[in-house]
Amino acid sequence: MENKKLNAKAVKNFLSNNAIIILIFVLALIVGFIADNFWTSSNFKNLIVNVSPRFIIACGVSGCLITKGTDLSAGRQVGLSACLAAMMLQSVDYAARALPWMPDLPWFVALLMVILIMAVFGAINGCVIAFLKVPPFIATLGMQTIVYGLCSVVTGNDPLGGFKSSYSQVALGSLGRVPYLAIFAILVGLFMLFLYNKTRHGKYMYAIGGNENAAQVAGVNVPATLIRIYVLASVLYAVAGFLVGAKAGGASTATGNGYELEAIAACTIGGVSTNGGVGKVGGILVGVLVFEILKICLQFLRVDPAYTFIAQGLVIIVAVALDLRKYLAKK
Repeated sequence: MENKKLNAKAVKNFLSNNAIIILIFVLALIVGFIADNFWTSSNFKNLIVNVSPRFIIACGVSGCLITKGTDLSAGRQVGLSACLAAMMLQSVDYAARALPWMPDLPWFVALLMVILIMAVFGAINGCVIAFLKVPPFIATLGMQTIVYGLCSVVTGNDPLGGFKSSYSQVALGSLGRVPYLAIFAILVGLFMLFLYNKTRHGKYMYAIGGNENAAQVAGVNVPATLIRIYVLASVLYAVAGFLVGAKAGGASTATGNGYELEAIAACTIGGVSTNGGVGKVGGILVGVLVFEILKICLQFLRVDPAYTFIAQGLVIIVAVALDLRKYLAKK
């Protein structure tokens, strides 16, 4: 009798903890039977291409969440990265070139330059949070506005296009049947798996999220760890922005708007607790997949885009509420 009660409790906890994931996959099954062309290779490829940059962004946000922080500047940093990459990689014969003096750069050189520039913003975020003790919510909210303003100044609020074919090919090309975007995401995922599970940095990160004071007493250099986390986050936003620009075929100050909220929601759905100390890379991927599958399902059901935003907002609220419920239940 006791075993039955334990099994029933385990099933109830599983259903409660994974309610959103289960509901979205049930929705996908229903849409698959109702809508034509849902179970096709082209739709699957579209899913992979959309998931890849968002997974990279979510990986960046995850470290902040695990240490009981957040990064509200993620979307704007992605947008600035896309604009910087666009300005560096416009065709030399493009009439409306933003930087006519810029030499013809290989795409990987431009990517490296964007990473170095964006790492500065991550370092500033980390220093403000670690040394000035400004709450991450406020620090990154301020950085969000700063980055948006800088993007507007740099671009003059003009849309950017006319990319070199080598840059566009980063998003459009594939290795066999595997899109290059997916390869970038796989490499980032493997790196984050190693970093979180096999390195001292990963252990320090989870320790800070569990109890920052105890971690400091145990000898963890909390400020240095926090700075590394926010620098790495900005580096990942740079990579994601570079890919988003190539995928879209253009960039503007609107690029990346709201991506940070999707990333936070995806992390929460995937088991990264907003209360710190918990989170796995595999769960982040599942969370991003769930969020993108929801979007695709609503598109196939021909739901008005306005209602799509409402549905996404509800998912974010429910995901955080369930996370808080788990945290309170443990206490």
